[in-house]
Amino acid sequence: MRAPRTRRHRWWLLVVVVVASAPLWTWPLRHAPLLWSAFTYRRPPTQMVVPVQGLEPSRLISTWHAPRSGGRRHEGADLFARRGTPVVSAVNGQVWRVGHDSLGGQVVWVLGEGRTLYYYAHLDAFAEGLAVGQHLERGAPIGFVGNTGNARTTPPHLHFGMYRVGLTGLHPRDPVPPLKRRVAMAPARG
Repeated sequence: MRAPRTRRHRWWLLVVVVVASAPLWTWPLRHAPLLWSAFTYRRPPTQMVVPVQGLEPSRLISTWHAPRSGGRRHEGADLFARRGTPVVSAVNGQVWRVGHDSLGGQVVWVLGEGRTLYYYAHLDAFAEGLAVGQHLERGAPIGFVGNTGNARTTPPHLHFGMYRVGLTGLHPRDPVPPLKRRVAMAPARG
């Protein structure tokens, strides 16, 4: 008489575990195009450019995990420059998203080398003709430094983030160390 209850109990336990873990195992299914494209850019970058044109690598300062409003932690680097300074792609990649969000204001996401999404936020404007799906070479224009989104009360800057794409989701990392290791100045564009 006890054996059937145990089997039934195990069955319900299995159902609870599967339902509770659904966000983990469905992430790869829901984001299959991202994962497939990330495979295309699986090799790490051999060289990167500072994404704010003319910004000296010596001026890169990590603010990784500094406290932010709402109990958040800073997941990127703030690169300060004059409003309208060109922002360029740090690596070779593909434009994944061009748009607006509440924290970043005007943002561009680029899926690029190292199976990483590169996040460019607080832009004043986008580069002319920038479109989702467009291939970008390292140093290609993305937009212009601004202070949109939650940065509207701060001096103009680019928030630059890096999120490694994995089977369990996006994994943020401090962009300053890899930038300093692989840095090349962004070419001046006329």
